Amino acid sequence: MQAVQISTNQNRVEIPWRAYVALAIGIVCIALSAIWVKWAAVPGPVSAFYRMLIPAAILLPWWFAKRPKHLPKQATRLSLLGGVFFAFDLALWNSAILLTSAANSTLFANNAPLWVGLGAWLIFRERLPQRFWWGMAIALIGVVVIMGENLQQLTMSQGDLLAISAGGFYAAYLLTTQRARAELDTLTFMTLGIVVSVVILGLMCLIGGYSIIGFSPQTWWSLMGLGLVSHLGGWLAINYALGHIKAATASVSLLGQPVLTALISIPLLNESLNIFQIIGGSLVIGGIWLVNTQKA
Repeated sequence: MQAVQISTNQNRVEIPWRAYVALAIGIVCIALSAIWVKWAAVPGPVSAFYRMLIPAAILLPWWFAKRPKHLPKQATRLSLLGGVFFAFDLALWNSAILLTSAANSTLFANNAPLWVGLGAWLIFRERLPQRFWWGMAIALIGVVVIMGENLQQLTMSQGDLLAISAGGFYAAYLLTTQRARAELDTLTFMTLGIVVSVVILGLMCLIGGYSIIGFSPQTWWSLMGLGLVSHLGGWLAINYALGHIKAATASVSLLGQPVLTALISIPLLNESLNIFQIIGGSLVIGGIWLVNTQKA
């Protein structure tokens, strides 16, 4: 199978098909995140802490055995900064779910593509083709449609503000990832970022007075799934993809997460799809296709 080609402002860049496969696998893994969080039923910072701690216990020994002799200073700083952004993203998003409706938190947290696109354009001077903006607009409209009737009762509560903030930190993480991954391998980038996230989330739990022990077996299994499947598996795949695909493109593709979550929650949470979710899901998939089929 041949590599997919896209055009940039300077030359043509070949994107290996494996990058798109990795991105798809990563999206499926992180789509399970909401399921694990609901099953765990613990405060947001606690579930976020274990989401990072469990992969850290696996990645640290692996990284120490394979770590490079020299780490680029700028890329290292960016990877550490990415860990800070991701820690706040997880803590804010998980907390938002407890303070507002799932519809509101999902809608506001998925504003990341807008911030990523604007950030890549304004800060990094990336030239994004018109096809990207059309695809992003269609995908965002799809996310809004998925919310359906719930949009009529939107209120700017504390939970809504936390979800909006989470989207901003998520966008910052994606942008930082793209820059750091230009010089660091996936294992090094993830390990450095996870260590920072564990420390920050641990401090959040300590300051907030949240217990991190004494859970039921269901909670422990859910936290294991959150850490191993959604984070370790999902973000290894996504970070690999971000080493080859623009952050702006990948962020729009990640809008497929709420669509998959809706489908998965039918058998696992006994939820059902309504007409808004079906139409909105189709629009999201259409937007993703438009962005990922940019002509050279």
